[in-house]
Amino acid sequence: METPNLPAIRALRPAWNKGRIVGQKRPLKPKHVWAIRVRLELAENHRDLALFNMAIDSKLRGCDLVKMKVVDVMASGQIKERASVLQSKTQNPVRFEISEGTRASVEKWMEDELMVGSEYLWPGRFHERLHISTRQYARIVRDWVTSIGLEASAYGTHSMRRTKVTQIYKKTGNLRAVQLLLGHTKMDSTVRYLGVELEDALAIAEAIEI
Repeated sequence: METPNLPAIRALRPAWNKGRIVGQKRPLKPKHVWAIRVRLELAENHRDLALFNMAIDSKLRGCDLVKMKVVDVMASGQIKERASVLQSKTQNPVRFEISEGTRASVEKWMEDELMVGSEYLWPGRFHERLHISTRQYARIVRDWVTSIGLEASAYGTHSMRRTKVTQIYKKTGNLRAVQLLLGHTKMDSTVRYLGVELEDALAIAEAIEI
């Protein structure tokens, strides 16, 4: 006896992106960076100030940023001027600069009692969690952008990764430098990541009057 084919039953769920802005997240503008820094400094939020500055300087993905260890940025009791982190996505190391302001904020954060004996640069609040999670980092970024009046759905953790390299490309036009700083293995990835083809095309179009 043949079993009749019954129609598949699927649960009706709302689309995951319903009401959300999808696509590339916007990089922060220099005025946004300074506005967030000032608010964190006034609030004396040493952890978030150090995390914000390191996110901008390192240009790391969120999964790599939250796993940073003290030894990645400190040697002989001093914060390094340059550091190197192994990327979890490509398993290739990427080097980055640590600016003077970032070094000062990290040094201040290292003095906090929460950092005593911590292996990780951004320790978690619970014993079973050695460092903050990527989801927690995303919530922190959302708080940063909303604190200065920006739309949270337009920005995310990749906004932090794109902020400095976007300014570097605008000032120099050097895609190869941006590729190295982001740790991309292919130039095409860098082009797509920055959206430079579209931006360049629009800039050319704006300069032509007919």
